[in-house]
Amino acid sequence: MSKAAPAIEHVPVMAAELVAALDVVSGGTYVDCTTDGGGHASAVLEASAPGGRLLGIDADPRAVESAERRLAPWKGAFELVNENFSHLAEICTAQGFSSVNGVYFDLGLSTPQLEEADRGFSFQREAALDMRFSDRQEMTASDIVNTYPVDELARVLWTYGEERRSRSIARRIVSHRPVRTTTELAELVRRAIPGGRQRIHPATRTFQALRICVNEELASLEAALKQTLEVLGHGGRIVVLSYHSLEDRLVKQWFRQESIDCLCPPQVPVCVCGHKTTLGLVTKRVVTPSADEIAINPRSRSAKLRAAALL
Repeated sequence: MSKAAPAIEHVPVMAAELVAALDVVSGGTYVDCTTDGGGHASAVLEASAPGGRLLGIDADPRAVESAERRLAPWKGAFELVNENFSHLAEICTAQGFSSVNGVYFDLGLSTPQLEEADRGFSFQREAALDMRFSDRQEMTASDIVNTYPVDELARVLWTYGEERRSRSIARRIVSHRPVRTTTELAELVRRAIPGGRQRIHPATRTFQALRICVNEELASLEAALKQTLEVLGHGGRIVVLSYHSLEDRLVKQWFRQESIDCLCPPQVPVCVCGHKTTLGLVTKRVVTPSADEIAINPRSRSAKLRAAALL
């Protein structure tokens, strides 16, 4: 009988920097909105001992199972929930987490999600065009690729992948339907883009766009960020690790918006907008991985960390 393949462990990006940005304290309470395999969660639980508590949330049921195993040494100090973080406030209320010391997000894909071929996230492994974080979701990448009109498909590739060749790619995909596998799609994208050396694989932005659209990632992030203000206690920290410009731009703009006293034009003599400052920026500039970390974990190279505190 052949031995089962060993579980693929996710390597947390900038774990020390995240713990520092959260200002983790002993006995503190924290919410991990993207638990993945529990890498950051284990670092936070260790730093918050004794007495620390953590609520882990993840839309991917496989990630929750993996985190359960990795966090076994802290049994009793954490709760895990298989749910989308767009329901953050509701989940925290149900689990008894209120006025917490910190909430954090590690966005993007984990190593296991990329390495598990059946998920369809990677163009380097042949699989069905799925890309869902959870099979409770109805729409798959195949639905988008094989049913969207060319204009709508091009819009998805441009909006969520910032793909400059979105229309050329969309036309080629539509003309070769049905497209059944990840490798088939990647080859169609490659043929739609003029030759020459490229910094990244030609299909990278297309796969990013489809994944974000399938999982409604940007809308979920925007909803969750707003809800952090409901669950944080005074002085509580929000930390976000993002991996592409769409996520980082959304986080940066929201942090700035919530750290401004008034949104009224200068010519208005009395504030009428009712906006009150809610956040203070902890990171004035974006934090990126060290050269040593990138050398050890190349997938960390695009990571950007931003943090703010509830005033």
